[in-house]
Amino acid sequence: MWSRLKKFFIETGDLSFFAARYFKEALKPPFEFRELLRQCYQMGNRSLFLVGITGFIIGLVLTLQSRPTLIQFGAVSWMPNMVGISIVREVGPVITALICAGRIASGIGAELGSMRVTEQIDAMEVSGTNPFKYLVVTRILATTLMLPILVVFGDLLALYGSALVENIKGGVSFQLYFNTVFNALNFSDLVPATIKSFFFGFIIGLVGCYKGYYCKKGTAGVGVAANTAVVMASLLLFLVDFIAVFIADIFYEL
Repeated sequence: MWSRLKKFFIETGDLSFFAARYFKEALKPPFEFRELLRQCYQMGNRSLFLVGITGFIIGLVLTLQSRPTLIQFGAVSWMPNMVGISIVREVGPVITALICAGRIASGIGAELGSMRVTEQIDAMEVSGTNPFKYLVVTRILATTLMLPILVVFGDLLALYGSALVENIKGGVSFQLYFNTVFNALNFSDLVPATIKSFFFGFIIGLVGCYKGYYCKKGTAGVGVAANTAVVMASLLLFLVDFIAVFIADIFYEL
């Protein structure tokens, strides 16, 4: 028990120092804009299909599961309001972040871990290149910028899936459905969801880079780095989501 607790605090401290080093290096020139754009393409464009399919299915399932209960209470007209607020506030950002944690964090951990095992990172340090700025800063910044865009894309397809069910089951037109959803959403619904999406992206990139950059030697270390990156990123996502909801709830009461 004590050894696990000690390992937890050591891991927390190392991750904190890694994050502090990121902020230090990110503000120092030169800036790797070309590598940043490449990483944005790798993480953003290539995740669109997976995020879109997941969001669309979530919208279908959420509506199909909620519709019978709302019919019993005679509140089926509230379906667009309920689904829209649920997806924009919570379901969309969290599900998209978890999907990206499984795809992006593991990919970064495996990629940087392979470079550490094959001593490519050591070769970059010997040649005078700053591997932290080129490999870590660009990837963390790319995930931070791309995740909010992926969240918006996933939310739209989730709402479209919900609207499709309502159109087939209840004869509600798409225009009426989306008008009802947008009228139900407030500024206070959009801002917290957008802000925490940036934090989700930062966590995914930070954990993936941390596990890969300090990967242990050997091919087994690469698999461990990829696996632990997903687990740690997912746990931190839930923790940050709880903090974000708790803070937002305080402001709602004010």
